Amino acid sequence: MEADTLELESFLPYRLYRLADAVSREFSRVYKDRHGLTRPEWRTLAGLGQHGTMTATALGEQSAMHKTKVSRAVAELERRRWLTRKPDEKDRRVEHLTLTNAGLAAYREMVPLAKAFERDLLGRLNASERAAVTEGMAALKGHWIDQRRSYETATQRSCPPL
Repeated sequence: MEADTLELESFLPYRLYRLADAVSREFSRVYKDRHGLTRPEWRTLAGLGQHGTMTATALGEQSAMHKTKVSRAVAELERRRWLTRKPDEKDRRVEHLTLTNAGLAAYREMVPLAKAFERDLLGRLNASERAAVTEGMAALKGHWIDQRRSYETATQRSCPPL
């Protein structure tokens, strides 16, 4: 292969994306079949189920979803009466989102199914492969976070706040 050609199929970011997408699509069958949820709706339900009350901004950061996807997911879960919005007392532009009893019941129904899916997925690997995946992902995430912090620090130094 030529030096100025990229073999996409062996490019790590592409491979990570394809794997994550394939696994996510497979798991989506579980929540789509059970509750008719989309991926953003599931991530919103799971985020609120895990963390309790959150803002839409916090949900977007936690789930790596764009604010429009979060907004649509919140609207749909609210339509189902699975979550409520409560305006912030100090800043009316901010809403605190909380699962209702029905939303919490749906979340609790999904937790064992999600854990079983993960067990099945990890069960396809032997112990050393599981350890390698876990350690490799943690290392990449750590390096990525360090790199972002360095970039943000450098950007802040070169561009002082107004």
